[in-house]
Amino acid sequence: MGHGVDGDGMTGAVAGPCDAGVITATRHQAPDPARWTLAACILGSSLAFIDGSVVNVALPTLQRELGGTPEQLSWTINAYLLPLGALILLGGGAGDHYGRRRLFLAGLAVFTLASLLCALAPSYPWLLAGRGLQGLGAALLMPNSLAILGATFTGEARGRAIGTWAATGALAGALGPLLGGWLVDAVGWRMIFLLNLPIAGAAGWLGWRHVVESRDAQGRGPLDWGGAALATVGLGLLTWALTVVAASDAPGAMPALAAGLGAACCAGFLWWEARRGSDALMPLEMFGSAAFVGLTLFTFCLYGALGGLVVALPFLLIRVEDWSAVQAGAALMPLPLLIGLGSRVMGQLTGKFGGRLPLAGGAAIVAVGFALYARVAPGGIDFWWDILPPTLVIGLGMAISVAPLTTTVMASVDADHVGAASGFNSAVARIAGLVATALLGFVLAQQANEATFVAGFRVAALLGAASAAFASAAALLLIRR
Repeated sequence: MGHGVDGDGMTGAVAGPCDAGVITATRHQAPDPARWTLAACILGSSLAFIDGSVVNVALPTLQRELGGTPEQLSWTINAYLLPLGALILLGGGAGDHYGRRRLFLAGLAVFTLASLLCALAPSYPWLLAGRGLQGLGAALLMPNSLAILGATFTGEARGRAIGTWAATGALAGALGPLLGGWLVDAVGWRMIFLLNLPIAGAAGWLGWRHVVESRDAQGRGPLDWGGAALATVGLGLLTWALTVVAASDAPGAMPALAAGLGAACCAGFLWWEARRGSDALMPLEMFGSAAFVGLTLFTFCLYGALGGLVVALPFLLIRVEDWSAVQAGAALMPLPLLIGLGSRVMGQLTGKFGGRLPLAGGAAIVAVGFALYARVAPGGIDFWWDILPPTLVIGLGMAISVAPLTTTVMASVDADHVGAASGFNSAVARIAGLVATALLGFVLAQQANEATFVAGFRVAALLGAASAAFASAAALLLIRR
């Protein structure tokens, strides 16, 4: 079964859920040499951490220089999230079958070539092609970097490795928008992709020289290629239809046809997964637990709201307030910093008291933060009053929620499905960001008129508040201690 990944739960700016479950569910082998393996995995994972977030602050510049439409702007994010969300489980499963080191290095190679294509893109279609390949590379390297850690470390050393990896991820999430904004302002948007090349080169060299190959010794059934294809096509068609409808005044009949075909593919995916049983990409037995259903709804609603925020907020500050990209990136820094500071404490409390109340309370606080964004008005946005307080409140709510989500998902299914549940939950976070970014087309299409654009942002903030409130209710009603 494939594994989950961190890095793009909110399009990369904040770590996604359930990555500890990936490592816990992996068999262990003797470290040789462990520190270089950890370095390789951290560098490889940092590519997705950084690249998911830096693009958000570059969207206005991309639109200005490449002439992108609101629909294309949405796809700048979603071309990356679609293959990552749909194929991440298959990427982890392929590593179990064919070797985690091999798939990790293959993912690095794909990601590197894709980054070069993005940096050299002469037009938006080329950029979107590169972003899609980046998502494919991340779907291969991310789950296998985590599985490699699980196969390398044991006992207390594993705990230290996870802590180091998580701390580095939080730091990358915090610095990504800031670094990306500085590069966009000082050098140009192409540099945010060229930055990946030396990082990927170092990760590849360390992985080639020092990472020991590992795979699933049990030898599971064949990979679920059919499930992966149905999920990718279904999600792609639905996202395209939603993006076109959101960005167009008269979308015509094609989006409706695409949405129907996408829904049919998703229904076919469920039928196929039921046939596959325990070898499915998404074993349906997991949904026999009311807690797992509640956690899936919780993740989709909370991370969908957050995924929309990290795209919309920098765009608002740059377009309406004429902020630089680096200033807009700095506005997001409280989110990953608060999550990094609060996750260790909340992880310990969850072990004692369970995840139900922290999840419900944290999501409720996030809902309050989103509602506070509705105070934004055209004609002058005060960062210290309109932007910073809501961002801090949302960061506090997420700090309360992230660690309990990981722990509670792992406890909601039997031991045989821990890895699958963790991976699926992480994929749901990415798919939630995919849907949220597509819906933002309704807001981005209004950017020519400042008053209408700000009004659209306020509506999006209130919808984010409602989504987070629904997540809180799902946790309260469906999760038991």
